[in-house]
Amino acid sequence: MDRALSRFRDDSELTALNRLAGSGHVVAVSWRLRTMLAAVHRAGRLTDGRFDASVLGDLERLGEEGAVIRRSDPVAETGDTRPAGDARQGERATEARVFRLVPDGTPRASLVRAPEAPLDSGGIGKGLALRWAAAAAVGVLPVGAGILLDAGGDITSAGMAPPGGWRIGIEDPVLPGPDAEPLAVLAVERGSVATSSVRVRNWTAPDGSLVHHLVDPRTGVSARTGLIAVTVAAADPAWSEVWTKALFLAGRDRIGEEARARGLAAWWVDDGGRLGMTPEARLCSEWVAESRVG
Repeated sequence: MDRALSRFRDDSELTALNRLAGSGHVVAVSWRLRTMLAAVHRAGRLTDGRFDASVLGDLERLGEEGAVIRRSDPVAETGDTRPAGDARQGERATEARVFRLVPDGTPRASLVRAPEAPLDSGGIGKGLALRWAAAAAVGVLPVGAGILLDAGGDITSAGMAPPGGWRIGIEDPVLPGPDAEPLAVLAVERGSVATSSVRVRNWTAPDGSLVHHLVDPRTGVSARTGLIAVTVAAADPAWSEVWTKALFLAGRDRIGEEARARGLAAWWVDDGGRLGMTPEARLCSEWVAESRVG
């Protein structure tokens, strides 16, 4: 999954695709990368553009560098090329040549159009990795067993939960640390929990300003929305990730209304350290730091 979707590896499939961005070429990709591209497109539509993977250029301008996206001869980067064949194999696949990021005959490979701008797999890539890992785990778990998978703070479960559900703490972004109490403890029977926060991935930009990785695609800069962390519990880890980002960009004044309208179990912390949550979140919270609710 890392070799397919990482933007931090020079040898990943996504990096090779990003090097063709804006070329208009048709590209043969693996089913994993094709799934990510489809998820990115759908997430953009469902969030009115607040989830936008094409902010990679903005992230790099702000100083978070990944793999080098060289602007060189794409044939040299991708190797073998050949006729596109029947246009039904991919959207508008009418180019004279297809750039193959996967070997000929790769199972479930697809033809896609190179994106207009380089893409950041970001949280949705991590969510997809958890989705696929959980599906693989289910196939080898003993009957009645369960597993909890953690990828950098995003969590999903598979199989049978322990009695009372998996107990998952939401970290306090204001007073973090191994001895700090969580803001809430969730009892999760099945599904996923994801968090978008400005606490960890923040740094000093080349111009000396303090920035973080949650970029507003409308402005191209780190979003200042009155929120510092958003957590969402949902069935699928990739979509949990999508909604944390979209709700973060909704901002302090709109997050409650939108999360309730969508029926999401969501928790959020504003820049005053106050905890908010939806009724669905309250229902699956085993314990809450009531003194922080505001």
